Amino acid sequence: MSHRVVITGMGALTPLGLNVKESWESCVNGKSGVGPITLFDATNYLVKIGCEVKNFDPAKYMDAKEARRRDRYQQLGTAAAKEALADSGLTIDENNAGRVGVIFGSGGGGLISLQEAVETIVASGPRRVDPFTIPKLMTNGASGLIAIDTGAKGPTMAVGSACASGADSIGLAFKLVRGGEIDAAIAGASEASISKVGIGAFDRLGAMSRRNDDYSMTPQPFDKNRDGLVMGEGGAALVIEELDHARARGANIVAEIAGYAAAGDAFHITAPEESGAGSASAMRLALQDAKANVEGVDYINAHGTGTPLNDAAETRAIKSAFGETAYKIPVSSTKSMTGHIMGMTGALEAIWCALAIRDGVMPPTIHYQTPDPDCDLDCIPNTAREKRVNVAMSNSFGFGGHNAVLVIKRFSE
Repeated sequence: MSHRVVITGMGALTPLGLNVKESWESCVNGKSGVGPITLFDATNYLVKIGCEVKNFDPAKYMDAKEARRRDRYQQLGTAAAKEALADSGLTIDENNAGRVGVIFGSGGGGLISLQEAVETIVASGPRRVDPFTIPKLMTNGASGLIAIDTGAKGPTMAVGSACASGADSIGLAFKLVRGGEIDAAIAGASEASISKVGIGAFDRLGAMSRRNDDYSMTPQPFDKNRDGLVMGEGGAALVIEELDHARARGANIVAEIAGYAAAGDAFHITAPEESGAGSASAMRLALQDAKANVEGVDYINAHGTGTPLNDAAETRAIKSAFGETAYKIPVSSTKSMTGHIMGMTGALEAIWCALAIRDGVMPPTIHYQTPDPDCDLDCIPNTAREKRVNVAMSNSFGFGGHNAVLVIKRFSE
């Protein structure tokens, strides 16, 4: 039996705010989260800018002692999950704990803690390494801690599919709920890669913007002068439920998850396949799963990283999947404001899609100045656009050729 799956709670800590409300308001208003890196001394780095979560105090979300035992990505993830659970009004107790899952991913896991452990070994030897290093660096650490914090005892796992991790986590949770294996799930992802290793290694790939002195116009997704991504960090979580379960407790339903699909490029470990064939396949399959057609999609939240290769390949993929209809659908990259939060971004952008449906407004692609003939879709340049959105699509593509697509629609009886 297939069940309908609805969103009843949302939580997010982003470069635009410390909760969903703040973050969404900043997003709709076209606020940039880019600024100088403060999480470490970037003086000797070629990249000195990032999209950090500002004024984050983990002690506001958990016991100070417990916070010290968690990597920053885990702190951000558990804080987002707690906000989502509170927003949903779902109570987890001994009667339903086994029917609530936690599917929470990350692209890099505890990169900061791994870096600190290596530095300690070099400086002071292995006996000085923090005994919590392994729990802090595990990519499944956030999902396990969220389950411990909330008491959820259903399937607890982490999805690691690079920058598709958040979308795939929601997609897997969606399938578990739709298939009747669980009644509800806390799903999402978190990332904290603004570190010496994260920035240094990613820059070596040639994927990052180096506009350190004047970062007011970067990143620039879909713009002809785009020069790379800006690293972000944060946590985003959804509470999703089987419809009858949500109805029975009188939950507020934000939107419905209608479809999900994933497809691989089988092409290159970092570069997207130039035609966008794998991405297009994921879009077609997600629409098929949602029983939707291309003419019914009102908004696409693009992967849109701001790198030359990615944005052009995604544009080709959307054209391949949607045909001539592609030119009629508004497509925006909110990474122009949040930066690229790696594995977490897909979860955040699913929230953006749900809120676009709820509020009837599509967020913009800021920093857009010069059209690129290779990226010639309607990218909602610079200013949000009011429009009734019934069906939204969220694209998330990751290194390794991972393509994940979610279709979210307006809930109706």
